[in-house]
Amino acid sequence: MSNKLLKSSLLLASVALALAGCGGGNSNTSASPSGSASAEATASATASAEAPQDGKLKVVTTFYPMYEFTRQVAGEHADVTALVSAGTEPHDWEPAPKDMAQISEADVFVYHGIVEGWVDSALESAANSDRVVVRASEGIELQEGEAHHHHGEGEEHAAEEEHAHEDEHAHEDEHAAEEAHAGEEEHGHEEESLDPHVWLDPVLAQQEVRTIEAALAQADPEHKDDYKANADAYIAKLQELDAEFGEALRNAKRKEFVTQHAAFGYLAKRYGLTQIPISGLTPDQEPSPEEMAEVVELAKEHDVKTIFFETLVDPKVAQTIADEIGASTDVLNPLEGLTKEEQDSNLDYLGVMRNNLEALTKALNA
Repeated sequence: MSNKLLKSSLLLASVALALAGCGGGNSNTSASPSGSASAEATASATASAEAPQDGKLKVVTTFYPMYEFTRQVAGEHADVTALVSAGTEPHDWEPAPKDMAQISEADVFVYHGIVEGWVDSALESAANSDRVVVRASEGIELQEGEAHHHHGEGEEHAAEEEHAHEDEHAHEDEHAAEEAHAGEEEHGHEEESLDPHVWLDPVLAQQEVRTIEAALAQADPEHKDDYKANADAYIAKLQELDAEFGEALRNAKRKEFVTQHAAFGYLAKRYGLTQIPISGLTPDQEPSPEEMAEVVELAKEHDVKTIFFETLVDPKVAQTIADEIGASTDVLNPLEGLTKEEQDSNLDYLGVMRNNLEALTKALNA
């Protein structure tokens, strides 16, 4: 993450001059799920409550689930765009100058959180005091991501703590300073260990839709009833999807599945399954030979017949494990973005999730 943040900082510095004529003021208005505004939002409430002159909100979203949820709620009252284009993996995506200009000019900016490590710096550089900013995952309790832990790490950490305790009385002031610094580092890395993939749980997706609805209603109160009606209609579809998952997976033959990266923790928790991830929270985390061997053993132990890969990432690691245990492969889509082919096939969030359900049901009952 530190390399990504450095990359973001350098990029944002390079485009600051390009944004000089695009931004508004020096702060952003934020929306909460309940639709209440923060103190900063209240200060610009008059400006944000005005309907756009062309009658439509300009809404900029980050990656696919945010785009789809926002589009469903906005209906005909907004032009909704996504910054991350089709076929692009969003974890390592960074905004170009043209993207920064879009952010600066947006009436509403919708992002998820954690996935987009560049957001805070981008919003600061592309300032607009009239813009409503919403973090769609706001209010959702995020869980720790699943990751491989090497034997011995716990003992090493315990030994370090014991050594620090022994030195505490001799170096009390120094120890206090080190603790404060460690606390800052822990806070800085805290989000990196949290799993952002809440959109793969149809129940938590409903909460994100409500949060987006509140933001649109804040920016355009004249059409708040329409936003609520659109959100209600889409949430009904998500509730139906949830029921389908529950019914299909409740009595599955096995509960464990192997997936390319640890994206399906919320879905697994919702429906009583256990994901065995090959890599960590981002698909670019290459597993070590020891971790690969661990996945192979777990797959054999649970008689796994299918190794899942995903459309935006090279499937060679998943294929290697499948070959090792004599399993087949199939797609389990984390919906971090659609491919061009999926778009051309008119697939959307609901369609892809039903494809995921079909693949899971087949694999867990093989």
